[in-house]
Amino acid sequence: MPLKPSQILALLKAKRSHFQTFDQTALQALQKYRAALAAASQDSEKPLLEQLSSFNPDDRGAEPLEPLGDYPNWVIRSGLVWQSREESYQWVRDRLTGISTFAVDGSQIYPGKDLSIPVALVQIGWFENLHRTDGHYEKDIDLDVMTPTDLQVNSSADPVDRRVNMRRFEMETERLIQYMDDRSGCNNCLAFLDGSLVATFAEAFDEETRRFYVNCIVELLQASKQYRVPLVGYIDTTYARDLTIMLQRLFTLPEAPSIHDAPLLGKLMHWGDRTPLFRCRRSGILKSYPPSISDQIGFTYLKAHEGYPVRLEVPLWVYEANLLETVLDWVRGEIIIGGGYPYVIETADQTAVLKAEDRQMFFRLLQDWADSEDLNLRLSRKMVSKVRRR
Repeated sequence: MPLKPSQILALLKAKRSHFQTFDQTALQALQKYRAALAAASQDSEKPLLEQLSSFNPDDRGAEPLEPLGDYPNWVIRSGLVWQSREESYQWVRDRLTGISTFAVDGSQIYPGKDLSIPVALVQIGWFENLHRTDGHYEKDIDLDVMTPTDLQVNSSADPVDRRVNMRRFEMETERLIQYMDDRSGCNNCLAFLDGSLVATFAEAFDEETRRFYVNCIVELLQASKQYRVPLVGYIDTTYARDLTIMLQRLFTLPEAPSIHDAPLLGKLMHWGDRTPLFRCRRSGILKSYPPSISDQIGFTYLKAHEGYPVRLEVPLWVYEANLLETVLDWVRGEIIIGGGYPYVIETADQTAVLKAEDRQMFFRLLQDWADSEDLNLRLSRKMVSKVRRR
């Protein structure tokens, strides 16, 4: 039966006080943290680092890298205001013409009850925008069929969907590394990872899975430094609390799990503004990174659209090589082209996506191939009907 709106509205009305209490508590905490942010932003980086030195390095949240003291609320104004869309596009052309930007994304067909044996399909798609006057670009896909052996199926409790996700992530990071290798030493290239370089999401998994994701990202970071190709981890919706934790340590503020960095900064920023660069000192997953890598990830927040600022993460060699401002302008340019989201990431996503008709084609090919090879693979009657109709 469909939902009954009247029942939902009645329950919401009955529990209104719960929402109101939560909202008021969060607002009060947010005001305290914003006051701390305003106070901290008046100091240079040196006294802040001295205060933070009393905490363990992995219990600081963040450490400032760029000079502070001249940016109220840690907002560096971009000063980017245009009178027309064409003016903004001209700004983009001035900075991105001849610059190669690259992104990769993935999609998958999970094993399911429609097949008598577990089989999965993983597809990645990539897009390289060369930003040339002739409009040339490169776009392609790669895929992998995962067999019962690949999926390591031993019992019905085995997390086969997780193994599919792992293979997709591995293929995505491997393709990014291949791009960096191909463009080794390129001073006009930028690679995007659609996600974080700090694999906090992996903390929810077992040790083997956690180590797998960490290894993928570590290899990516190492490749960026080795091949000298800038890398940006782009997180459009972030719940990171690194700056919040740092402020809590500096000002002995009450714990406030509901407060995240992006809302803390959001109302204070205009389009194109960013925060100074900070070193990520998050507790947890970074302990699993090699010591030579764990403290080499920087982050900044950038106002990219009407919502909260996005989080950008970069390997610190980019900052040390004095490439940060250039790379951030390249990111701003991609955001302008994409209307609030990097065009290169959006196009990679469109290239990689597997649609319903792709799923039907995969099953049809799989069934035909199994029949020709005399393999005992059966589709459910429902899937057979769908495949025949298509």
